[in-house]
Amino acid sequence: MKLVGVSGALAGNKTSQAIYDVLAAARHLDQSIETELVDLKDYDISFATGAPVPYYNDDTWKVVDKIMAADCLVFGTPIYQASISGALKNLLDHFPEHAFKYKVTGIVATGWSEKHFLVTEYQLKPVLSYLKGLVPTGNVFIQNDAFDIESGELVDDRVVKRLQSLADEVLFWQKNINERRKG
Repeated sequence: MKLVGVSGALAGNKTSQAIYDVLAAARHLDQSIETELVDLKDYDISFATGAPVPYYNDDTWKVVDKIMAADCLVFGTPIYQASISGALKNLLDHFPEHAFKYKVTGIVATGWSEKHFLVTEYQLKPVLSYLKGLVPTGNVFIQNDAFDIESGELVDDRVVKRLQSLADEVLFWQKNINERRKG
């Protein structure tokens, strides 16, 4: 089984660190799981215009391919101006509406204010659901003060435990979905 984490931040490291921590927790729970972090700042994703994916650049193809090949996914986004990142929304605009059918799609968000904890619930979750993704209940919002200023590591044990719980929930759901589809 393959779990791909997508960091939708083009600046900073908090979102990618949080996604990395979910992937590490998943590997700790199941050593057989394959994980990969797709950090959007490492790719030049074309602006979505509604054209089929083959019309876009190689990076866009590569990232869409990695995500489509995954069994399950965790999407991370910083919260900018009370919204998910434009980079993540642009990426999601490249997928057909059935892209995440039978795939669990967890969510992690980072932001300055606790007032933005529902942004993913009202903006990202509907997009993932439209793409037929199965969204777990244990999604995680992380305030920026949960990270060490110098190292960038998560220092809030409650947040670390929530990320571990999200990894557990994603794997549990996906394993059950895979078994049910086989039988």
